[in-house]
Amino acid sequence: MFNLLYVPRACRRAPIVAVCGLTIAAASSAAAQASRVANADVPITKVILFSSGVGYFEHTGVVHGNAATQLRFKTDQINDILKSIMLQDQDGGRVGAITYPSQDPVDKTLRSFQIDITQNPSLAELLNQLRGARVTIQLQAGPSIAGTVLGVETRNKAAGQSVATTVAVLNVLSGATIREVELPSIANLTLDDPELQAELTKALSALVQSRDQDKKPVTIDFTGTGDRHVRIGYVVETPIWKTSYRLLLADTGTKAALQGWAIVENQTENDWKNVSLSLVSGRPISFKMDLYQPMYATRPTVVPELYAGLHPQVYEGGTDEDAAHPTMEAPGEVPPAPAPRAVAGGRANGTCVPRTVGCGPDGRPAQFSLSAVVTTSTGAQARENDFSSVQSSASTAELGDLFQYTVANVTLARQKSAMLPIVTDSVQAERVSIYNEGVLRSNPLTGVLMKNTSGKHLLQGPVTVLEQGGYAGDARIDDVPPGQSRLLSYGIDLEMPVHVNHHLTAEVVAAKISNGVVVFSRRITEAAEYVADNKSNKSKTLVVEHPTRYGLKIASSEKPFETTPTVYRFKKSVPANKVTTFAVSDESVNDEPLTLISVDANLIQNQAAGAHLAQNVRDALDNVIRQKQAITALSRDLAAKTQQITSITADQNRIRENMKAVAQSGDYYNRLLSKLNEQETQIEQLQAEQRSMSEKLQGLQKQLADYIATLNVG
Repeated sequence: MFNLLYVPRACRRAPIVAVCGLTIAAASSAAAQASRVANADVPITKVILFSSGVGYFEHTGVVHGNAATQLRFKTDQINDILKSIMLQDQDGGRVGAITYPSQDPVDKTLRSFQIDITQNPSLAELLNQLRGARVTIQLQAGPSIAGTVLGVETRNKAAGQSVATTVAVLNVLSGATIREVELPSIANLTLDDPELQAELTKALSALVQSRDQDKKPVTIDFTGTGDRHVRIGYVVETPIWKTSYRLLLADTGTKAALQGWAIVENQTENDWKNVSLSLVSGRPISFKMDLYQPMYATRPTVVPELYAGLHPQVYEGGTDEDAAHPTMEAPGEVPPAPAPRAVAGGRANGTCVPRTVGCGPDGRPAQFSLSAVVTTSTGAQARENDFSSVQSSASTAELGDLFQYTVANVTLARQKSAMLPIVTDSVQAERVSIYNEGVLRSNPLTGVLMKNTSGKHLLQGPVTVLEQGGYAGDARIDDVPPGQSRLLSYGIDLEMPVHVNHHLTAEVVAAKISNGVVVFSRRITEAAEYVADNKSNKSKTLVVEHPTRYGLKIASSEKPFETTPTVYRFKKSVPANKVTTFAVSDESVNDEPLTLISVDANLIQNQAAGAHLAQNVRDALDNVIRQKQAITALSRDLAAKTQQITSITADQNRIRENMKAVAQSGDYYNRLLSKLNEQETQIEQLQAEQRSMSEKLQGLQKQLADYIATLNVG
């Protein structure tokens, strides 16, 4: 009849064919195409919905001989089908072809016709494309014109006094005459070329089909003899399944009843009839890839070698040959399956309980499935509380890092939604008041510290809290694995205002000297004093969320019972009608280096004053301070001597100027000369003292430098 699929030999031996190397050819006739209509019913029997927004769907059924089945999908699901579909023809059968309507980019399809309507051309633009085509024009007033299209031009046309407009004019060659026809005067225009008319019709049909968002049929052929079980699995995008909880708090004790509902939507094109529905909480990686729309390779344009330039080369990375060719199984062999792990109520020793996850309809373990282990029932028994009439219909199982709920025999019509009870268990819930200054400064929030003792993974979702037979508030919870605890807040505790006092202190707690540098270690303490005033007649447990700060650590004697990346959590009992104070201190120790040879003695003295220093460090710093003070005093005296010399030298210049203005034989001249001699004697004495002091200063500076260079204490 027709050749649909060539399957490589290695793929024919495999029990699962995932669209393995297929080559599709067109059917030879319309009759052959009609023969491929689905004639085998393969209903959906298993649905696994992931909290990441994808779903795994599995169809199982029985076919006889050479048969085909047809599934219908939305157009935007075809890419997921082509990426993920998995097929199995059991009992010696063979998977044939997978056929589906093709899709080409509409722009490329439209450009393939003689008349290009890609850019939504106007009538004038369309007629310009028809140059040389024979047409028949019927004017609104006048006879018809038959001729050949020459083209369309735009002309100015007077429309009244000092008013002009433009009009498109069609030029037509009719016989030996060129006729000019204004487009607005044309009543209708007929293409005389049937082939051209057909091309335009096909282009318009292609445009209509590109807007077709109807479902697409996917036909799967199976080849074999007799009755055989077949299996079809695929992954498509689905709405994220959600959870909603009800928490009933007991009047006394720490037990609470938790009820969890799964909210699921059947947005597929198939009704779910008695399917095995699994809800998996986890984040498997999934992505989209355009496999449905045909792609065309971009080919280079080749120019004569004389003008060609050398293009940059890109070389693909190589693989080690030994690593690239691992040992292959012998033809016809299938790798042995891993030894099954015994699970209570599920699969063990190569068999499994029918209609459970990982089990085929014939009672044999599934060869392929996204849920490879069998669930164990941990459904809650009836309890004496308001939720006792609602029983969980789900069994649970751990799948590595994932967790799943499985509900058997679910019936849900297409495009419908449902709520399914999956958790009806008791949990531990301690009533607390939760205070976080960054959330609400004046009061803590009413809440509970809930521990997940249900044995099930609780997916994130809203929690409606009920107490004393009525509504208490709403809370939110994130993913909670079994055994972990979470805080839930659902109201404001108006009976216990809280005030916070903040204090900041800093002190030097240590110092060390090495290589001429003293490093002071300064401790900065930030203290928060939480003052809680319990105005109620019952004791309360206050949970304080104290923020973590980068570089600071808790210095309080009381340690937090929980720590998160953003807060420390402390638990404090607050008696009835009492004010309770609770302090939390954070501290950090920062090093402040100072270079001893260049820093001022007063700065060292200020840093060391009141500091908790080792005695040898303090003695060394005192020695440095004394030497620096001596150097400073001597430098000050030396500066004073220099200033004296400068002052006397300036006065000598004045005396010399005066001596030039008087007679050398006069008394005043002799007096000035005598004064000048005295000053010269004084300058000589000062200069001698200056040299002595300078030498002494250099000695002190060298002495200090040598001392500091060898100083290593602390």
